Amino acid sequence: MDKTWMKADRRSLQFDLGFNQFLKVALDNARDPSNIPCPCLKCCNNRFGNIQFIKDHVYFNGIMENYTRWKWHGECSYVARHCLSEGSETVEMIPDLGGNEDVGVLSDEDHEISLDSNEFMQFVEDGDKPLYPGCTKSTKMNGLVQTFNLKAKHGLSDSCYTDILILFHTLLPDGNEVPGSINLAKKTLSTLGMKYEKIDACPNDCILYRDLNVDAKKCSSCNASRWKLAKDGSEKVGVPAKTLWYFPPIPRFRRMFQSTVSAKELTWHARGRKKDGMMRHPVDSPTWKMVDTNWPDFGIEPRNLRLALSSDGCNPYGAVSSKYSCWPVILITYNLPPWLCMKRKYMMLTLLISGPKQPGNDIDVYLQPLVDDLKVLWDGIERVYDSTKPVRLKHSKKLVFLRNRRQLPRHHPYRKQASAFDNTVEKDDAPTPLIGEETFARVQGLPKASGKGNAPTPYKGPPENRPCWKKKSIFYELDYWKFLPVRHNLDVMHIEKNCCDAILGTLLNIPGKTKDGVAARLDMVDMGIHTDLKPTAAVKRDKLPLASWNLFVDERKIVCNSFFHMKGPSRFSSNIRNLVSINDLKLGNLKSHDCHVIMQLLLPVAISSVLE
Repeated sequence: MDKTWMKADRRSLQFDLGFNQFLKVALDNARDPSNIPCPCLKCCNNRFGNIQFIKDHVYFNGIMENYTRWKWHGECSYVARHCLSEGSETVEMIPDLGGNEDVGVLSDEDHEISLDSNEFMQFVEDGDKPLYPGCTKSTKMNGLVQTFNLKAKHGLSDSCYTDILILFHTLLPDGNEVPGSINLAKKTLSTLGMKYEKIDACPNDCILYRDLNVDAKKCSSCNASRWKLAKDGSEKVGVPAKTLWYFPPIPRFRRMFQSTVSAKELTWHARGRKKDGMMRHPVDSPTWKMVDTNWPDFGIEPRNLRLALSSDGCNPYGAVSSKYSCWPVILITYNLPPWLCMKRKYMMLTLLISGPKQPGNDIDVYLQPLVDDLKVLWDGIERVYDSTKPVRLKHSKKLVFLRNRRQLPRHHPYRKQASAFDNTVEKDDAPTPLIGEETFARVQGLPKASGKGNAPTPYKGPPENRPCWKKKSIFYELDYWKFLPVRHNLDVMHIEKNCCDAILGTLLNIPGKTKDGVAARLDMVDMGIHTDLKPTAAVKRDKLPLASWNLFVDERKIVCNSFFHMKGPSRFSSNIRNLVSINDLKLGNLKSHDCHVIMQLLLPVAISSVLE
């Protein structure tokens, strides 16, 4: 049977004749003429309707061009019936069925596809099944998800959860879809492809117990035990000292492409966006265009995924006094439209690094499983630094980049204010940022993250020659990483919070928060800045001369009282009154948005009354 019409224009006579033949086959073999699978690009044989329903959908959405064997519309039985009516005694050698295949037997291609999709299709069907006959408020899948959420929220044991399922099964009407055990419930949910791996890790962040180290009992780098230690120093065999939860992203990407809605949204950047030269989406960025230029085979396929990775520490227990730090690593899909890519349902949790301490520079150790999967994705499944030479502060022992006024416009007044900065008038232009290949060349030879138990030897050379990089990032194992114009993005929200905390701490002289101290004053003297503020030696400790940013106690009280009596619109920010301590003359427990409001609006008002 000729099926070339499926690739023809829907307005052509060829398509019209071929489609009418298809409808005849479907109608002749339909058990129920009002429930025929629709083969349009939107339904993909997952929705049912009558002949007119299918006509409207196919002429509007188009037909699936790869649906060349109409097995859901009875092609085999149709061909067999017509051959038999012509006097044939066998249907084993029908040309359309492939010669050596028996009728009704799936081809190798169909069988391969069914292995991956049949379970998921069963999951979709479960999502539509009512919880019990006649139920209109909940489905089988909704019930399972809600009970699993309660199990996780209240810490129910597996046996307790099984008993609850059995109780629900007996209380609901006969024929209900409640599974009889937790194993059956997990089997149903596992079809989503949401499996995860628990990988033991060295408590000093040296290695992961995977691949060659999967059976090791001690760390090969620092010799620390794999197991948690009891109070008496004995090992709790089987209880890991630290654990990494890894959620593989590849199965979830496959599920996204199995959804007709998600699969269409993943190509929005190529077909659905407005192309007017404006920066509306990451597809308009130089990085995206560079990838398309350097790897044209990758860029020409709109379904290829463009991903962003984000991570930050959080306290899962919510206690402000707790120092526990847990680090989630999240993947974001930039193929999606702007109104979807930052939605919670499309943000993929890929790694969960347990605490109690943050991994720091050793986070590369935990990123290795994810990088391995990113390499697989790249092969296919069918930081930017200023080029200015950094300065090492002798007393504060910090690496800093000076001459930031070069980033300002040419005639900005700050460029001429020498005494307010470093006693120089800035006339130079902003430096050109390092490209990826230059950065890659500078980090060549640097060690990779190897854990706190195997820290690199501290630098002992001249301060001016100290390197500004501590390690070579694990992401350089990705072939394309060094070519990206922007490899790391700084979190402006956290930077603004740190600046706000430092400014308030210095103005109000908050212990532990102020940046004004003996070391800072000595570094300023060494650079020839405000030499009149040099600390003077005293019997117990050095004394700091008063500077323009030092407030007297009365002035600090005025500033704190100004904050205390400020009121803003509803939901504008936190209640500022609750953040001010009049007795201690400080602000505390500031959230990121509070710092933004204070920096942009409230701080100039609060300090205006104490300015000379």
